[in-house]
Amino acid sequence: MMRQTHRTLRVRTQGYGTHEITGEVRAWLDSIDGEDGLVSLFIRHTSASLTIMENADPDVMRDLSAFLARLAPEDGPYIHDAEGPDDMPAHLKTALTQTHLSIPVIGGRLGLGTWQGIWLLEHRAAAHERAVVMHFIGE
Repeated sequence: MMRQTHRTLRVRTQGYGTHEITGEVRAWLDSIDGEDGLVSLFIRHTSASLTIMENADPDVMRDLSAFLARLAPEDGPYIHDAEGPDDMPAHLKTALTQTHLSIPVIGGRLGLGTWQGIWLLEHRAAAHERAVVMHFIGE
């Protein structure tokens, strides 16, 4: 029988950085006994984002963070700076990445590849509590 459920995952960040949340999503999926369907993840912020990326070598996430910093540097010629010099660059980094992910659930497991993990990217310098809405639809 088709069903839906959701929960909000809270992630505390310490400022710029990446946070793997694959384990938390898997634990929630286990707790709801999701067998086959789709998990959607949506981050409720404009200065943090989500991505699926390699989780075996930490250099991958360091390189991604450095790349985004080069694309949207804090000393850019921005008009919007309401919350400081990291504000507009954070919005640009979010626009270049994702605020929503969809992941198939097959036999009770996330349909991720061998080296894939789910990551929250914090684009602001200060610590924040980020909210990720997890939604499952399926059997």
